[in-house]
Amino acid sequence: MPRHSRPRKVHTVYRNSLFVLATTATTAALGFLFWVVVARFYTPAQVGIATSLISAISLISYLSQFGLNSTLIRFPAASHARNAQLTLALCAVAAAGGLLALGYLAGLPWYGEKLLFVRENPFAVTTFAVLCSFAALNQLAKSVFTGARAPELNVLSDGLTQGVAKLALPAFLTGLGMYGIVGSTGAGFAAAVLCALFLMRRRLGFRFDLRVGGTRLREQFTYSLASYLSGLLNLLPQLILPLIVLHHLGAEATGYFYVAFQIAALLNAIAFSVGEALFAEGSHDPTQLPMLLRRTAVIIAAAQTPAAAVIAGGSGLILWVFGPGYSDAAGPLLVAFAVGSLAVALSAWANFALKITRQLRQLIVNNAVFALVTVSLALLWAPRGLVWIGWAWGLGNLASGLVALTALRRGRKTPGSTPPPAPVLVPEHPQTPADRPYGPGTRTPS
Repeated sequence: MPRHSRPRKVHTVYRNSLFVLATTATTAALGFLFWVVVARFYTPAQVGIATSLISAISLISYLSQFGLNSTLIRFPAASHARNAQLTLALCAVAAAGGLLALGYLAGLPWYGEKLLFVRENPFAVTTFAVLCSFAALNQLAKSVFTGARAPELNVLSDGLTQGVAKLALPAFLTGLGMYGIVGSTGAGFAAAVLCALFLMRRRLGFRFDLRVGGTRLREQFTYSLASYLSGLLNLLPQLILPLIVLHHLGAEATGYFYVAFQIAALLNAIAFSVGEALFAEGSHDPTQLPMLLRRTAVIIAAAQTPAAAVIAGGSGLILWVFGPGYSDAAGPLLVAFAVGSLAVALSAWANFALKITRQLRQLIVNNAVFALVTVSLALLWAPRGLVWIGWAWGLGNLASGLVALTALRRGRKTPGSTPPPAPVLVPEHPQTPADRPYGPGTRTPS
């Protein structure tokens, strides 16, 4: 192997991590401006109802992936079948998004009586289903660019295009009431998907192809399902903790929790950005995994630790921007989240490593530990105050990270415990430029 291979790998990890983080930062900044505009043109009641529907769209978009987002990165089809693999994944996710949206609306009598009015308007029902499909497609497109090792395209589509599109509309749709807020958000998803399809065509040479052969989706169904189940387990505490806070501490405390958690999510984006880069590079060349694991661990530690210290030390000043009451009520909670971000980093790094090495059962167990420990401690400690919810979150991530780290070490010491990398399928005919895998430096097929 050439001597420059390792430094180039490290450089690629740095580059991809920065672009993933840039996408998160761009989305967060434009999203903040969007809600500032919304707050000026819509009533609090309209905002409250709209956020309920937007939260549902976000959840449905994730549920619609069925693990295909991970499979496209870990097991890309051979270049001659890559278009077909992407086409089938896009169609499946779009259909799932629409069907789950209709299922969500059908179940509103059980969990969303205040939103039942949406079902009375056929146009609103159809629009909601379409918007959920676009949100799901946008989620999948991000994985396509990550797998192609071109995360800078996510900055253009998911970051800038989505943010600017939805930011431009709320002031002009006030006559639609809360539908104007939801419609603006959905328009952002639609614009991002159209931009992503354009970039996939121009930069990755993508063409719609409905053939099934060689796509590897059926062969990797177990991997997709395991990734999906582990993701659901990882999502559970994020859905349950606000309900625990609401039940034990009240609506006001729930608002403080939400603000502190959103700030912590931006902090945790550092580890997840590096983790996604690790996942893409490790999937592309599994032989480099030990080196990539070491390098990314150093990168995460070097970036996450000082960032956590800044957030913890400046928690009061940061929360003061939201109002004087937030500093006193949510300051200790934000400190707990900042300290816990180091445990989140360990858990995220280990989870991505398990996905690369295909330790599927351990991946599910790892996230089950996270959900069980976090929710159990939150239920036990909630009466003590808001800050204890933050400590429950950190300890749940720590338990999950240690369990995963133990599995990774055991997998390295036990011969055959980790499945070998899947063989890369290659076309039987000689390679042309169109046969080369998607990624930086490849020529775009005509």
